Order: sequence, then structure tokens, then C-alpha cells
Amino acid sequence: MSSPCPTHLVGSVSQPDAASVFRTVVEHLDVVPRIPDGEVGERFYWIQFQTLRFDRTPGLERVGEPGYRIRDRFDVRPFRVVGDVELPDLGYADAAIASYATFRDLQQDGVVPQGTRFQVSLPTPIAIVGAFLEPGSRAAFEPIYAAALHAELDRILEAIDHDALAVQWDAAVEFAILERHREPAIVIDPWWEGDALEGIVDRLVEVGGWVPTDVELGYHLCYGDVEEAHFVQPEDAGTLAAVIAGLLGAATRTVSFLHLPVPIERDDAAYFAPLADVRWGATLPILGLVHHEDGVEGALRRASAAAGAVPPFAIATECGFGRGPQERTVPLLELHREVAAALAR
Repeated sequence: MSSPCPTHLVGSVSQPDAASVFRTVVEHLDVVPRIPDGEVGERFYWIQFQTLRFDRTPGLERVGEPGYRIRDRFDVRPFRVVGDVELPDLGYADAAIASYATFRDLQQDGVVPQGTRFQVSLPTPIAIVGAFLEPGSRAAFEPIYAAALHAELDRILEAIDHDALAVQWDAAVEFAILERHREPAIVIDPWWEGDALEGIVDRLVEVGGWVPTDVELGYHLCYGDVEEAHFVQPEDAGTLAAVIAGLLGAATRTVSFLHLPVPIERDDAAYFAPLADVRWGATLPILGLVHHEDGVEGALRRASAAAGAVPPFAIATECGFGRGPQERTVPLLELHREVAAALAR
């Protein structure tokens, strides 16, 4: 008997709290191996809440005059290092530990199926450094933030049962660096010596190595999501394929899954062709081919175009959907369910 194609949730889900995310997901999805807490609360706009902590961090100061704010809340001015930096708790461990307690209770009550893992999505250090630090401070700040993020992960690993946990690293600013010469890309130059791609792969491998082998490890590769739009549309999956090949070739442990975006208009085989040379091994590809705008038909067109270049895959949206309206959440989950059933294998 065939079973529905697995569904992956990238991270953010537009719901009021973690319990609502868990209950809504299991009600509307059939095969979802891992569930995030939806990045609810202060984390709703991915990494932007980190700037609120940096505003009260000794050794950091804003550059420039006050101006535009994202959602009238998040100041977009960069920071610079002006002294010894003493970072506070970053908030990721506190959120994960609190959400896992809810997840565990719901699993014990039979609401969340046994065997489903709790997913923690974390930004790579590159994401923070490239997005929020002025160019002259990036090299100095990267090891400081990486150490703080590593400490957050260690707290998560200490508090959550490893056989119930999946850790996903979110890599988006990496693609702003790799695509910085394309218009209208955000120009972020690498702050390390040597090849940009090699530096990115080395850093992705490093953070993956922080995750013990009894915890699922995955990566979300992203072209950004500012008000549900990429910072630049990929010409094809060539840059994604280069990162994936480098990462899987150098990884020091098994990578359980890799998620990558599929733009809504790319239902052509040419988009996916560069992925044909990737040696996936034990890694599950997850294609972000579900778009609420064109429903099942559009998703199946993209799935058909991918089939010749990618081994059996799971499905997802291109990015999280926590910044969309809450009333879209259930229809979008139901769309995943319909597409997964149509792709049953």
C-alpha cells in the first residue's frame, strides 16, 4: 500500500502559540516526521528579534540615524563592535525548552504521534553576522556569536531527549553572499579570505558537527523571505547544488534532510537539472514546491519537473509561513495534505 509523500515544515507557522501549532499540524497533516513550534512570539520574523538583544549588549552600537523599521518594530540599522562584547542569552534555548515541554505533554496524551520529532530551527552564524553587522565588524563578531549560539544549542541538547529532537540550520544570508553580483541582490561580501563558497560550506559543516549523531540534522537553504519575497530569484538550482554537493561531501556526520526552494514559476526541468549530479546518499531532499497561489496543480507541475533530477523527495513551502495571515495556515496545511496524497508512493 502506498503512503503519502512526507511533509516538512520549515519553521514559522502563523499561530498564537506552540500548542496551537502542534495541534493544528497533526490535525491537518498525515505524514510529518518532525514538527517545529512555529517560531511563535518574538521569533515571528525569523532572526530580527536578535537585534533587540543587541540593542542592550555592551560592546555593540548602532550605525547611522534612526529611520525605517520592519513592521514598525525592528530597526534596520547595522551594528558595529566598539568594545568587549558580552552577549545575553539569545532566546533560542529558552524557547525550545519551553515548547518541548508542551510537545512532550501532547505526545504523552496521544495528540502528537509517537515517533514524531520536535524540530528546532536555528540560524547559522553567517545569517546573523551578515544581516546585522557593518562590514568592518563582521570578522570580529562572528566567533563571538558562534560561541553564544553553540552554548544555546548545548542547553537544548541537555534539556531535550536526543531521540525526540531534530535540529535544522537555516541558511539564507549565505545565498545573498553567493548571489551578490546579481541584480537586485543585497550586496554582502564575504568577510573571510579565500573562496566564498568554500567558506560557506566550511561553516555549514562546522555547525552541523555541533549536533550529536543521535539527533536528526537538517538544513534549510533559502533565498530570503522579506514580506514573502526572495531577495533575488535563483536562475536555476545551480548555486543550491554547489552548496549541497560541498556540504554533503565534507559533512562529518549524516545529514538527515536538506530543504531547498522552488520558485512558483519554475515548473521546467531546466531549473532542477543541476541537482542531477548531487550524490544525496542517505540525505532526504525536501523541495519547497508548495505555493498557496496555485494549489495542487501548480505543485504537481513542479514535482513532475523535479522528478528526473531529484531522488524521492518530501514536500514543503519555500520558506516558513509565520509571517502570512493566520487564516491562511489551515488551508495551506490542507494543500500540503492534498499534494502529499497525490504524490503517494
